[in-house]
Amino acid sequence: MLYFLIAIALLFDFLNGFHDSSNIVATVISSRALRPRTALYMTAIAEFIAPFIFGVAVANTVGKDLIDPSAISPNVVIAAILAAIIWNLFTWFIGIPSSSSHALVGGLLGSAILLRGWEVVQMGGLLKILLALFISPPLGLLVSYIIMILTLRSFQNATPRINVFFKRLQILTSLGLALSHGTNDSQKTMGIITLGLVAAGYQATFHVPLWVIAASAGAIALGAATGGWRLIHTLGARIYKIRPVHAFTSQAASAAVILGAALLGGPVSTTQVVSSAIMGAGAAERMSKVRWMVAREMVYTWLFTIPSTALGSALIFLVVQSV
Repeated sequence: MLYFLIAIALLFDFLNGFHDSSNIVATVISSRALRPRTALYMTAIAEFIAPFIFGVAVANTVGKDLIDPSAISPNVVIAAILAAIIWNLFTWFIGIPSSSSHALVGGLLGSAILLRGWEVVQMGGLLKILLALFISPPLGLLVSYIIMILTLRSFQNATPRINVFFKRLQILTSLGLALSHGTNDSQKTMGIITLGLVAAGYQATFHVPLWVIAASAGAIALGAATGGWRLIHTLGARIYKIRPVHAFTSQAASAAVILGAALLGGPVSTTQVVSSAIMGAGAAERMSKVRWMVAREMVYTWLFTIPSTALGSALIFLVVQSV
């Protein structure tokens, strides 16, 4: 069961990279700053090295601050991961960006509460996670809006050649966004695997082994190199037609918010932050520029994620327990 837990956790990590690579490369591809494969491979390399640079604060939050590791079984973790995987695949298939972070949190809550009740949930950690998840999207929108206003005013008399300058800057902002995503998102899988090791009795205390860091970083990097093209289209074209200045602004804002949260140990949704930042950049130029109907679809998906995966995880847990 532990080997199965590790395998599906790494599968979740792979799908997270596959799913979320769209958030990182959609704008840089849409603005034609980089070729699609070049952008994806650069992202994959940055995703792999990020956890070794910035630490594992998010892994500690997800693995030991949400659910009491000593009070659950490996089956709880397995059910949570399977529910998150199913949700990610479903939202990828219909082409709507969703949050892998929300899916994982909902999955853990559903199966753990079914097994032990609400007392297994550590409310301080839950509050920290929920604040990080729900504050980060409006913060991404606000930061992107402000950066876009400042950028437009600074270059209001520039010629169209300024687009070449913004395209070159996107190489740096894309790299920063990939590093921030690798720092934040791969750590969620590290926390889950380590939680499983503690629950199965293979570790007495919660600490993330080096092999878990390397395996999680490798899985998310491999997923990012593959790329989720359906979501790249949604983020890169359906919200509005993205130009180099929008791509630069949204990437800079997203990287700042995601990396800041990771260093503080707050798990955030890259999907939500990047989507909100894209909207903020467009709204700063003209409110009517953003196709708000697409934004509404995303919000509905975000709101349904935690309750849907919690319910799905509880049902899967019953099946796993019986097996």
